[in-house]
Amino acid sequence: MQNVSEAGEAFAQEVETLGAKARQIRESVGQVIFGQQSVIDETLITLFSGGHVLLIGVPGLAKTKLVVTLGKVLSLDSRRVQFTPDVMPADILGSEVLEESDNGRRSFRFIKGPVFCQLLMADEINRASPRTQSALLQAMQEYHVSVAGERHDLPRPFHVLATQNPLEQEGTYPLPEAQLDRFFMQVNVPYPDMEAERRMLLATTGADEAEPTMVMTADELLHAQRLVRRLPVGEAVVESILKLVRNGRPEETELDDVRNHVAWGPGPRASQALMLAVRARAMLDGRFAPSADDVAALAPPILRHRMAVNFAARADGITVENIIQRLIDRI
Repeated sequence: MQNVSEAGEAFAQEVETLGAKARQIRESVGQVIFGQQSVIDETLITLFSGGHVLLIGVPGLAKTKLVVTLGKVLSLDSRRVQFTPDVMPADILGSEVLEESDNGRRSFRFIKGPVFCQLLMADEINRASPRTQSALLQAMQEYHVSVAGERHDLPRPFHVLATQNPLEQEGTYPLPEAQLDRFFMQVNVPYPDMEAERRMLLATTGADEAEPTMVMTADELLHAQRLVRRLPVGEAVVESILKLVRNGRPEETELDDVRNHVAWGPGPRASQALMLAVRARAMLDGRFAPSADDVAALAPPILRHRMAVNFAARADGITVENIIQRLIDRI
Protein backbone atom coordinates (compact mmCIF):
# COMPACT_ATOMS: atom_id res chain seq x y z
CA MET A 1 0.00 0.00 0.00
CA GLN A 2 2.86 2.35 0.78
CA ASN A 3 4.37 1.81 -2.66
CA VAL A 4 0.99 2.57 -4.29
CA SER A 5 0.69 5.74 -2.21
CA GLU A 6 4.22 6.82 -3.11
CA ALA A 7 3.52 6.20 -6.80
CA GLY A 8 0.36 8.31 -6.57
CA GLU A 9 2.23 11.14 -4.88
CA ALA A 10 4.98 11.00 -7.51
CA PHE A 11 2.39 11.15 -10.29
CA ALA A 12 0.63 14.09 -8.63
CA GLN A 13 3.95 15.89 -8.35
CA GLU A 14 4.63 15.33 -12.06
CA VAL A 15 1.21 16.72 -12.99
CA GLU A 16 1.79 19.83 -10.85
CA THR A 17 5.22 20.31 -12.40
CA LEU A 18 3.79 20.01 -15.92
CA GLY A 19 1.04 22.50 -15.06
CA ALA A 20 3.71 24.99 -13.92
CA LYS A 21 5.68 24.36 -17.14
CA ALA A 22 2.52 24.96 -19.18
CA ARG A 23 2.05 28.36 -17.56
CA GLN A 24 5.65 29.26 -18.46
CA ILE A 25 5.09 28.09 -22.04
CA ARG A 26 1.95 30.22 -22.38
CA GLU A 27 3.78 33.24 -20.97
CA SER A 28 6.76 32.78 -23.30
CA VAL A 29 4.56 32.31 -26.39
CA GLY A 30 2.37 35.23 -25.30
CA GLN A 31 5.37 37.57 -25.49
CA VAL A 32 5.39 37.07 -29.26
CA ILE A 33 1.84 36.01 -30.23
CA PHE A 34 -0.84 38.51 -29.23
CA GLY A 35 -4.56 37.93 -28.70
CA GLN A 36 -4.69 34.29 -29.80
CA GLN A 37 -4.93 32.52 -26.44
CA SER A 38 -7.45 29.91 -27.56
CA VAL A 39 -5.33 29.11 -30.64
CA ILE A 40 -2.21 28.76 -28.46
CA ASP A 41 -4.02 26.56 -25.93
CA GLU A 42 -5.57 24.27 -28.56
CA THR A 43 -2.25 23.93 -30.38
CA LEU A 44 -0.47 23.06 -27.11
CA ILE A 45 -3.17 20.49 -26.29
CA THR A 46 -2.57 18.92 -29.72
CA LEU A 47 1.20 18.77 -29.19
CA PHE A 48 0.89 17.30 -25.70
CA SER A 49 -1.54 14.72 -27.08
CA GLY A 50 0.98 13.74 -29.76
CA GLY A 51 -1.13 14.92 -32.71
CA HIS A 52 -1.08 17.22 -35.72
CA VAL A 53 -3.07 20.43 -36.15
CA LEU A 54 -4.70 22.17 -39.12
CA LEU A 55 -4.78 25.97 -38.74
CA ILE A 56 -7.44 27.78 -40.76
CA GLY A 57 -7.08 31.54 -41.09
CA VAL A 58 -6.52 34.44 -43.45
CA PRO A 59 -2.94 35.63 -44.09
CA GLY A 60 -1.24 37.80 -41.50
CA LEU A 61 -2.60 36.16 -38.32
CA ALA A 62 0.81 34.90 -37.11
CA LYS A 63 0.28 31.24 -38.00
CA THR A 64 3.87 30.87 -39.24
CA LYS A 65 5.20 32.88 -36.31
CA LEU A 66 3.33 30.56 -33.93
CA VAL A 67 5.17 27.53 -35.35
CA VAL A 68 8.57 29.23 -35.15
CA THR A 69 7.84 30.39 -31.59
CA LEU A 70 6.71 26.95 -30.45
CA GLY A 71 9.86 25.45 -31.97
CA LYS A 72 11.99 27.76 -29.83
CA VAL A 73 9.93 27.45 -26.63
CA LEU A 74 9.78 23.63 -26.84
CA SER A 75 13.33 23.31 -28.21
CA LEU A 76 12.16 21.48 -31.33
CA ASP A 77 13.90 21.34 -34.70
CA SER A 78 11.38 23.19 -36.91
CA ARG A 79 11.15 23.52 -40.69
CA ARG A 80 8.74 25.30 -43.04
CA VAL A 81 7.52 24.20 -46.46
CA GLN A 82 5.51 26.52 -48.71
CA PHE A 83 3.24 24.25 -50.73
CA THR A 84 2.52 24.95 -54.39
CA PRO A 85 1.08 22.69 -57.12
CA ASP A 86 4.55 21.87 -58.47
CA VAL A 87 5.91 20.56 -55.14
CA MET A 88 6.55 16.83 -55.54
CA PRO A 89 6.58 14.10 -52.84
CA ALA A 90 10.39 13.85 -53.11
CA ASP A 91 10.64 17.56 -52.29
CA ILE A 92 9.03 16.77 -48.93
CA LEU A 93 10.24 13.27 -48.10
CA GLY A 94 13.67 13.25 -49.69
CA SER A 95 15.24 11.29 -52.53
CA GLU A 96 18.16 9.06 -53.44
CA VAL A 97 21.02 10.44 -55.49
CA LEU A 98 23.71 8.53 -57.34
CA GLU A 99 27.21 9.32 -56.12
CA GLU A 100 30.58 8.27 -57.43
CA SER A 101 33.50 7.82 -55.03
CA ASP A 102 37.15 8.65 -55.73
CA ASN A 103 37.83 5.06 -56.79
CA GLY A 104 35.00 5.15 -59.32
CA ARG A 105 32.51 3.13 -57.28
CA ARG A 106 28.90 4.27 -57.63
CA SER A 107 26.26 4.07 -54.92
CA PHE A 108 22.97 5.67 -53.92
CA ARG A 109 22.73 8.00 -50.94
CA PHE A 110 19.47 9.11 -49.37
CA ILE A 111 19.14 12.85 -48.87
CA LYS A 112 16.51 13.64 -46.27
CA GLY A 113 13.73 16.08 -47.07
CA PRO A 114 12.28 18.75 -44.78
CA VAL A 115 9.85 16.24 -43.24
CA PHE A 116 12.79 14.96 -41.16
CA CYS A 117 12.29 17.45 -38.36
CA GLN A 118 10.33 17.62 -35.13
CA LEU A 119 7.93 20.45 -35.99
CA LEU A 120 6.96 20.91 -39.64
CA MET A 121 5.04 23.95 -40.86
CA ALA A 122 3.08 22.83 -43.95
CA ASP A 123 2.03 26.22 -45.30
CA GLU A 124 -1.14 26.20 -47.44
CA ILE A 125 -1.26 22.42 -47.66
CA ASN A 126 -4.33 22.54 -49.91
CA ARG A 127 -2.19 24.08 -52.68
CA ALA A 128 -0.17 20.88 -53.00
CA SER A 129 -1.21 18.18 -55.45
CA PRO A 130 -3.16 15.19 -54.06
CA ARG A 131 -0.08 13.00 -54.58
CA THR A 132 2.08 15.28 -52.41
CA GLN A 133 -0.66 15.65 -49.81
CA SER A 134 -0.96 11.87 -49.55
CA ALA A 135 2.80 11.45 -49.12
CA LEU A 136 2.87 13.92 -46.25
CA LEU A 137 -0.26 12.58 -44.58
CA GLN A 138 1.08 9.02 -44.78
CA ALA A 139 4.24 10.18 -43.01
CA MET A 140 2.06 11.89 -40.38
CA GLN A 141 0.18 8.67 -39.73
CA GLU A 142 3.03 6.14 -39.87
CA TYR A 143 5.98 8.28 -38.61
CA HIS A 144 8.28 6.92 -41.29
CA VAL A 145 8.79 7.23 -45.04
CA SER A 146 9.73 4.63 -47.63
CA VAL A 147 11.98 5.61 -50.52
CA ALA A 148 13.20 3.03 -53.05
CA GLY A 149 11.96 0.28 -50.75
CA GLU A 150 13.98 1.51 -47.78
CA ARG A 151 12.28 2.61 -44.56
CA HIS A 152 13.46 5.82 -42.91
CA ASP A 153 12.04 6.64 -39.47
CA LEU A 154 11.09 10.21 -38.65
CA PRO A 155 12.47 11.87 -35.51
CA ARG A 156 10.42 11.90 -32.32
CA PRO A 157 8.51 13.90 -31.41
CA PHE A 158 7.13 14.66 -34.86
CA HIS A 159 4.29 17.12 -35.37
CA VAL A 160 2.82 18.82 -38.42
CA LEU A 161 1.16 22.21 -38.16
CA ALA A 162 -0.55 22.73 -41.50
CA THR A 163 -2.27 25.93 -42.63
CA GLN A 164 -5.05 26.74 -45.05
CA ASN A 165 -6.28 30.06 -46.36
CA PRO A 166 -10.12 30.04 -46.31
CA LEU A 167 -10.41 32.88 -48.86
CA GLU A 168 -8.61 31.89 -52.05
CA GLN A 169 -9.73 28.50 -53.34
CA GLU A 170 -8.64 28.83 -56.98
CA GLY A 171 -5.89 26.39 -57.87
CA THR A 172 -6.27 24.43 -54.63
CA TYR A 173 -6.85 20.73 -53.94
CA PRO A 174 -9.17 20.38 -50.93
CA LEU A 175 -8.10 17.63 -48.55
CA PRO A 176 -10.37 14.56 -48.73
CA GLU A 177 -12.36 13.69 -45.63
CA ALA A 178 -10.24 10.61 -44.89
CA GLN A 179 -7.09 12.76 -44.90
CA LEU A 180 -8.64 15.55 -42.82
CA ASP A 181 -9.32 12.91 -40.17
CA ARG A 182 -5.54 12.50 -39.72
CA PHE A 183 -5.41 15.93 -38.09
CA PHE A 184 -6.01 15.85 -34.37
CA MET A 185 -7.67 19.29 -34.39
CA GLN A 186 -8.81 21.94 -36.82
CA VAL A 187 -8.11 25.27 -35.16
CA ASN A 188 -9.80 28.36 -36.59
CA VAL A 189 -7.56 31.42 -36.19
CA PRO A 190 -9.62 34.62 -35.66
CA TYR A 191 -8.60 38.24 -35.90
CA PRO A 192 -7.14 39.62 -32.64
CA ASP A 193 -9.27 41.97 -30.58
CA MET A 194 -8.49 45.68 -30.49
CA GLU A 195 -6.42 45.62 -27.29
CA ALA A 196 -4.32 42.68 -28.52
CA GLU A 197 -3.76 44.37 -31.88
CA ARG A 198 -2.74 47.57 -30.06
CA ARG A 199 -0.12 45.65 -28.05
CA MET A 200 1.07 43.92 -31.21
CA LEU A 201 1.57 47.25 -33.00
CA LEU A 202 3.64 48.64 -30.15
CA ALA A 203 5.68 45.46 -29.67
CA THR A 204 6.49 44.61 -33.29
CA THR A 205 7.20 47.98 -34.91
CA GLY A 206 9.78 49.29 -32.46
CA ALA A 207 13.56 48.94 -32.41
CA ASP A 208 13.50 45.74 -30.36
CA GLU A 209 11.24 42.72 -30.52
CA ALA A 210 10.69 40.25 -27.70
CA GLU A 211 12.22 36.81 -28.20
CA PRO A 212 10.62 33.66 -26.76
CA THR A 213 12.65 31.70 -24.25
CA MET A 214 13.11 27.94 -24.15
CA VAL A 215 10.94 26.32 -21.47
CA MET A 216 10.89 22.61 -22.36
CA THR A 217 13.08 20.16 -24.24
CA ALA A 218 11.99 17.58 -26.80
CA ASP A 219 12.60 14.75 -24.32
CA GLU A 220 10.45 16.53 -21.73
CA LEU A 221 7.68 16.88 -24.32
CA LEU A 222 7.81 13.13 -25.01
CA HIS A 223 7.62 12.44 -21.28
CA ALA A 224 4.64 14.80 -20.99
CA GLN A 225 2.88 12.96 -23.83
CA ARG A 226 3.31 9.67 -21.96
CA LEU A 227 2.10 11.34 -18.76
CA VAL A 228 -1.07 12.56 -20.48
CA ARG A 229 -2.04 8.99 -21.35
CA ARG A 230 -1.75 7.99 -17.68
CA LEU A 231 -4.21 10.61 -16.42
CA PRO A 232 -7.38 8.88 -15.16
CA VAL A 233 -10.70 9.68 -16.82
CA GLY A 234 -13.95 9.31 -14.92
CA GLU A 235 -16.81 7.20 -16.25
CA ALA A 236 -19.05 10.29 -16.55
CA VAL A 237 -16.52 11.94 -18.88
CA VAL A 238 -16.20 8.78 -20.98
CA GLU A 239 -19.99 8.66 -21.32
CA SER A 240 -20.05 12.34 -22.32
CA ILE A 241 -17.49 11.69 -25.08
CA LEU A 242 -19.39 8.66 -26.39
CA LYS A 243 -22.73 10.46 -26.29
CA LEU A 244 -21.35 13.51 -28.06
CA VAL A 245 -19.59 11.64 -30.87
CA ARG A 246 -22.25 8.99 -31.46
CA ASN A 247 -25.02 11.59 -31.56
CA GLY A 248 -23.08 13.30 -34.36
CA ARG A 249 -23.64 10.30 -36.65
CA PRO A 250 -26.93 10.46 -38.60
CA GLU A 251 -27.26 6.65 -38.50
CA GLU A 252 -27.06 6.46 -34.68
CA THR A 253 -28.25 9.82 -33.37
CA GLU A 254 -31.15 10.61 -31.09
CA LEU A 255 -31.38 14.13 -32.55
CA ASP A 256 -33.65 14.99 -35.49
CA ASP A 257 -31.40 17.93 -36.40
CA VAL A 258 -28.43 15.63 -36.93
CA ARG A 259 -30.48 13.01 -38.77
CA ASN A 260 -31.90 15.60 -41.17
CA HIS A 261 -28.91 17.88 -41.67
CA VAL A 262 -25.66 15.87 -41.32
CA ALA A 263 -24.23 14.14 -44.39
CA TRP A 264 -21.58 12.15 -42.49
CA GLY A 265 -20.52 12.14 -38.88
CA PRO A 266 -17.37 11.66 -36.81
CA GLY A 267 -15.76 8.24 -36.60
CA PRO A 268 -14.04 6.47 -33.69
CA ARG A 269 -10.88 8.53 -34.23
CA ALA A 270 -12.86 11.55 -33.00
CA SER A 271 -13.62 9.72 -29.74
CA GLN A 272 -9.95 8.82 -29.34
CA ALA A 273 -8.89 12.40 -30.01
CA LEU A 274 -11.39 13.79 -27.49
CA MET A 275 -10.23 11.29 -24.87
CA LEU A 276 -6.62 12.39 -25.26
CA ALA A 277 -7.46 16.09 -25.59
CA VAL A 278 -9.48 16.33 -22.37
CA ARG A 279 -6.63 14.63 -20.52
CA ALA A 280 -4.09 17.04 -21.99
CA ARG A 281 -6.26 20.09 -21.22
CA ALA A 282 -6.69 19.03 -17.61
CA MET A 283 -2.99 18.29 -17.20
CA LEU A 284 -1.91 21.60 -18.75
CA ASP A 285 -4.15 23.32 -16.21
CA GLY A 286 -2.53 21.31 -13.39
CA ARG A 287 -5.71 19.28 -12.72
CA PHE A 288 -5.66 15.57 -11.92
CA ALA A 289 -8.75 14.57 -13.91
CA PRO A 290 -10.73 16.00 -16.84
CA SER A 291 -14.38 17.06 -16.59
CA ALA A 292 -17.40 17.37 -18.89
CA ASP A 293 -16.46 21.06 -19.30
CA ASP A 294 -13.27 19.92 -21.05
CA VAL A 295 -15.35 17.81 -23.44
CA ALA A 296 -17.59 20.78 -24.26
CA ALA A 297 -14.63 23.13 -24.76
CA LEU A 298 -12.74 20.79 -27.09
CA ALA A 299 -15.65 19.40 -29.11
CA PRO A 300 -15.55 22.15 -31.81
CA PRO A 301 -11.86 21.83 -32.83
CA ILE A 302 -12.02 18.03 -32.61
CA LEU A 303 -15.26 17.57 -34.59
CA ARG A 304 -15.51 20.44 -37.10
CA HIS A 305 -13.34 18.71 -39.73
CA ARG A 306 -14.75 15.25 -39.04
CA MET A 307 -18.34 15.87 -40.08
CA ALA A 308 -20.24 17.74 -42.79
CA VAL A 309 -23.76 19.06 -43.29
CA ASN A 310 -25.87 18.12 -46.31
CA PHE A 311 -27.33 20.30 -49.04
CA ALA A 312 -30.60 20.85 -47.16
CA ALA A 313 -28.70 22.20 -44.16
CA ARG A 314 -26.64 24.56 -46.31
CA ALA A 315 -29.82 25.82 -47.95
CA ASP A 316 -31.27 26.56 -44.51
CA GLY A 317 -28.08 28.28 -43.34
CA ILE A 318 -27.19 25.54 -40.84
CA THR A 319 -23.44 25.05 -40.35
CA VAL A 320 -21.30 22.35 -38.78
CA GLU A 321 -20.65 24.72 -35.86
CA ASN A 322 -24.43 24.94 -35.23
CA ILE A 323 -24.70 21.15 -35.15
CA ILE A 324 -21.73 20.80 -32.80
CA GLN A 325 -23.27 23.33 -30.41
CA ARG A 326 -26.48 21.30 -30.31
CA LEU A 327 -24.44 18.17 -29.54
CA ILE A 328 -22.70 20.04 -26.72
CA ASP A 329 -26.03 21.20 -25.31
CA ARG A 330 -27.09 17.55 -25.00
CA ILE A 331 -24.26 16.74 -22.59
